[in-house]
Amino acid sequence: MEHRLEVNGQPKIEKMYQTILTELEKGTLVITINRPDKMNALNKDVITELGQAIDEVYRNDEIKSVIITGAGEKAFVAGADISEFIGLDAGAGAELAKKGQDLVFDKIENCPKPVVAAVNGFSLGGGCELAMACHFRLASANARFGQPEVNLGLIPGYGGTQRLTQLVGKGKAMEMIMSGDMVAADEAKAIGLVNHVVTLEELLPKTKEILQKIQLKAPVAVAKVIACVNEAAKSDPNGFNHEIDRFGACFTTEDMKEGTNAFIEKRKPVFKGK
Repeated sequence: MEHRLEVNGQPKIEKMYQTILTELEKGTLVITINRPDKMNALNKDVITELGQAIDEVYRNDEIKSVIITGAGEKAFVAGADISEFIGLDAGAGAELAKKGQDLVFDKIENCPKPVVAAVNGFSLGGGCELAMACHFRLASANARFGQPEVNLGLIPGYGGTQRLTQLVGKGKAMEMIMSGDMVAADEAKAIGLVNHVVTLEELLPKTKEILQKIQLKAPVAVAKVIACVNEAAKSDPNGFNHEIDRFGACFTTEDMKEGTNAFIEKRKPVFKGK
C-alpha cells in the first residue's frame, strides 16, 4: 500500500506500507492503523511499520505534529494479535515487549513533536497502551478503554502498568488492570485518561484543530515542554533542575527573540523552530 505524504500541498509517495496509512496535511501527519478486519490489532508488522513512520516524524521537518487513529468506526486498536503469543517462553515474551517499547511506544512518548491519539472505538490492551504513549488523547463517544491482559494470564507489556498509573492514579489503575474491565469514554475523561470526548464525526477535525493551534507556537519550546512534562509524570527528582536548564536554553533561540519582539510590537509571532 502506498505511503503518501503531502509536501507543500502536493501528494508525494514516500514508501509502501502494508498495515498502516499515512496522510500529511497542513503539517499534521495522520497515521491510521489499517487492519479493520482484525479490529486493528497490533502484530509484528504493525509494530515495525509504526516504528518506521515515527522515525519519519523525527526526520521530516515538513511534519509538525502527528495523529494516531484506527481504520473504521469500531476500533482504535482492540489489542495485540494473540496468535503471535503462542509458543513464546519468558525470554521471547520479554523481547517482544522490549521491541515494541523500543520501536514505537517510547519513541512516541519522547517525540519532540506533539503526538495525539484520536481514539475511535475499542482501545484495549496494546491499543490502550498505544493511546497512553501519545502526549494526550481525544475519544469518540463510542470509545472503550481497558487493559484486559489478566484474562489471558498476562500483564500489560507495552508500558500499561506505568502509564495508566501516571494518568489515572494508583487505585484506579489497580482496579482496571486487575479486573480487566473496560471504561467508557465519559468515564475515561472523568478519570483523566482522555482530554475530550466528541462524536465520531468530530473526532479527527477536533484533534486537527488542537494541533493546528499548537503548531503556531514555538517548536523548540513545545519540544522542551514535552520533555519536562514527561519527567514530571515519572516523578523525576531532577525535573525542576531540568526545567531551569531548558528555560535558560530557550533564551538562546531565534524563536524566543521572535516571540518577545512580537509581544512588544503587538503582532503575531512567526516561529521558525530555531
